Amino acid sequence: MSSESFSHKVTADHLRRDAYLYVRQSSLRQVLENTESTQRQYALRDRAVALGWPLERVHTIDNDLGLSGAAAQNRDGFQHLVSQVAMGRAGIVLGLEVSRLARNNADWHRLLELAALSHTLVLDQDGIYDPAHFNDRLLLGLKGAMSEAELHILKARLQGGMRNKASRGELEIPLPVGLIYAPNGAVVLDPDAQVRGALQFLFDTYRQTGAASAVVRRFEREGVSFPRRLQRGLGKGDVLWGAIDHRRITEVLHNPRYAGAFVYGRRRTSYDTELRSHLLEVPREQWHTLIRDAHPGYITWDEFERNQDTLRRNSVSFGIAARGSQPREGVGLLQGRVVCGRCGARMRTRYQQAASGSLATYQCVEAAVRRAAKACQSFQGRGLDAAISALLMDKVAPAALEVAVQVHDEIAARIEQADALRRKQLEGARYDADLARRRYLKVDPDNRLVADALEADWNDRLRQITALQQSHDVQREADAKTLDAQARERIADIALNFPRVWNDPRTASVERKRMLALLIEDVTVVADRTHITAGIRWRGGQTSSIRLARNLPIGMVRKTTPEVVAAIDQLLESCSDAQVAKRLNEMGYGNWRQEPFTYLKVRRLRRAYKLSSHYERLRARGFLAAEEIAKKLGVCVATVHHWGHRGVLHREVLSGSGHCLYLPPDQSTLVRPAIGRPRKSAAQNHSST
Repeated sequence: MSSESFSHKVTADHLRRDAYLYVRQSSLRQVLENTESTQRQYALRDRAVALGWPLERVHTIDNDLGLSGAAAQNRDGFQHLVSQVAMGRAGIVLGLEVSRLARNNADWHRLLELAALSHTLVLDQDGIYDPAHFNDRLLLGLKGAMSEAELHILKARLQGGMRNKASRGELEIPLPVGLIYAPNGAVVLDPDAQVRGALQFLFDTYRQTGAASAVVRRFEREGVSFPRRLQRGLGKGDVLWGAIDHRRITEVLHNPRYAGAFVYGRRRTSYDTELRSHLLEVPREQWHTLIRDAHPGYITWDEFERNQDTLRRNSVSFGIAARGSQPREGVGLLQGRVVCGRCGARMRTRYQQAASGSLATYQCVEAAVRRAAKACQSFQGRGLDAAISALLMDKVAPAALEVAVQVHDEIAARIEQADALRRKQLEGARYDADLARRRYLKVDPDNRLVADALEADWNDRLRQITALQQSHDVQREADAKTLDAQARERIADIALNFPRVWNDPRTASVERKRMLALLIEDVTVVADRTHITAGIRWRGGQTSSIRLARNLPIGMVRKTTPEVVAAIDQLLESCSDAQVAKRLNEMGYGNWRQEPFTYLKVRRLRRAYKLSSHYERLRARGFLAAEEIAKKLGVCVATVHHWGHRGVLHREVLSGSGHCLYLPPDQSTLVRPAIGRPRKSAAQNHSST
């Protein structure tokens, strides 16, 4: 349709402002291949000139080439266009079609609202529209809705085809390093022996250690590099070598392609409130396609499942799912393997410092954490750890020599595998150096700019070879010392003296836990106030149980036995503290340390158990002091002592002080001994008093 039929909508006010041409292609591939669409968009400048705008006032916005129109985020050109319309600087906005401007109704209607407020025209290949007019606004709204629906239909068609092809396992998706597509489209192992060796080294190490961090340390210790393939940009598909980290190892272990399985739908894209994309992991039961044994792999599917189970146990969490976690630091031998016999939850390990060193306490806090209830049980682990160690010695001793041979063979295999990887790494470095040498020899010597750069690259490659060769020689010497005759003798000696090695304080707690994990699955414990009952489940299904006395608190350990307290209470009826101590020693009793009793020890026990002393017991039975008897009978104190010495008064001598207590008699018993005695003079009586 000609521009003249719509030229009546263009007014002088519109021509006073500038014209803005918005050019966009959805992807870089369309920019490179669909050049005709780009040319048609640029040709709209002629339409603006025909409508009356000078060419120098027709602004082209093309910095959004290669960007999708599904959202306005990250489209700087569209944001600039909207700002110019909002400020009233645009008289007309030109676009080949609505889908070029936006495929999102929110962005499209925002542009239309601003254009209507600022009286800005919109032009596409079909005509000119004034968003301030209802009919034009309605038509533009319909075009925007159709553009958004078209995008949905296009996505549905593409994703439907991809899903259908993925369900058959024929969809070509990027492969992880170590796997490539053959010319016939089949997935095969990478023909590069160095790449295959590095991946096999990773899986073998994890199979032996069961921890991703241990794999990182092994790669670092052996000086082995790990490959990664560039997925985009310049050099796409090239393999780069470098150090490996924990994240990279977990990515490899979680990837089922290494187990020979075709997987589609492991991750899905989600958008936040700012329309930023995020990749989310999808549970296995929600994967779109999972085809086992679809192509060759580095491990079997059973081993992949075991690796996933180990990785789940390694993660720090609560509950039964974390039972049997991998060994960590700490003296608790059964860390991660103690199960509460009351609720079935995994018991946690808590450490505390004491005078004798670090102490491990096993406690079940599942109810306290989940339901704010009371903890099931807790107990110190020293006694149980010692009992399990003794039981383990009985199981391991018959197979000690066989284990020693396996250890030696395993060490030799590890060293040979690491040495083979280092040789392949050195071969790769030599190939790169030889390639750099050939490039340098092919260049024109007079072209110094290129020749100098190639010569410097060749020298760098040679220096890398020298450094690798030196490090490999040092490592080879260390490996030779590891496998010499003395090393074999030491391994055999370790096997024959396994109990001594197990109990050696220099043996790391982590290593003890790893050895224990090879034989014991878990230990179910029920603890009462005095005893601990443990049921051991061994690898292979065998079970056994042990019962041991519980470690009492220090207050209970230092507590005097009820038998001794009863004996002290009985002896205090007729003995003082010193006499009680003597009698207890004669009877063979001792304190909590089995030390002999003394006067002070008896007195402390008497006061601790609130026992009445011998003096207090006599007073309770009515015994009085000499002064009290004398005052009561109206005689002098000396007379009372004389009566006690003669046996007229019953007395009790208090040990240590020499004081006496007297049992007051009746008056009749006092008169009879006094008759017949010569009457003393007053002077004698006064002197005696």
